[in-house]
Amino acid sequence: MSDHYLFPPQATVGLPVNGSEAAFPVRRVYCVGRNYAAHAREMGFDPEREPPFFFCKPNDAQSIMPVPAGATVEIPYPPRTENYHYEIELVVAIGKAGANIAPEDAQAHIFGYAVGLDMTRRDLQMRMREQGRPWEIGKAFDYSAPIGPITPVDAGGAVNAGAIALTVDGKTVQSSDITHLIWNVNETIAQLSTLFELQPGDLIMTGTPEGVGAVVRGQTMHGTVDGLTPISVKVV
Repeated sequence: MSDHYLFPPQATVGLPVNGSEAAFPVRRVYCVGRNYAAHAREMGFDPEREPPFFFCKPNDAQSIMPVPAGATVEIPYPPRTENYHYEIELVVAIGKAGANIAPEDAQAHIFGYAVGLDMTRRDLQMRMREQGRPWEIGKAFDYSAPIGPITPVDAGGAVNAGAIALTVDGKTVQSSDITHLIWNVNETIAQLSTLFELQPGDLIMTGTPEGVGAVVRGQTMHGTVDGLTPISVKVV
């Protein structure tokens, strides 16, 4: 295949890694839907432990927004929505390839963890859901995935428990614990690896707890997961 292109190919997005000068190159971004029971209820669904379902976000620099430690990154309010929602999530960074991974082997495939936001045009997502159509316009739009620095497993250990929370202008709007995941991190990796062969550079956004809601221009979101670098994001 020719190494000449008609126009420059998109650059790889790199996320900062705590304790390293090298960035984590993002390959794909997978997201888990309704993975906290209380959030499933607030979205109008029975939180029975059915098999997890997945969707994707783009992996380009116009969609993934690296959030450096100690910084507040600005993201624009997106077009064609009047109900722009936050969803705080634990993000898992894959460092070792694998398919059909057993849950007990999943930890060996994790490079590290980060805090992320699955920003959502809720009105567009709901409209597509009601019509039985894909969610892309509600989930996979520009600047929809602000993600903080990755903490490697070697430095911070496995994240299977710990508080996860989000504030908007200092007011707590989401507060839960990673132990409340319907499908825990290892089980999620195992399930996803039956659908796609995971590769180094893949990210998995593991789902959001209850308390999702709208933000408007001028508001600042501050997201935390115990043991990880927090993120700060302002809507402009």
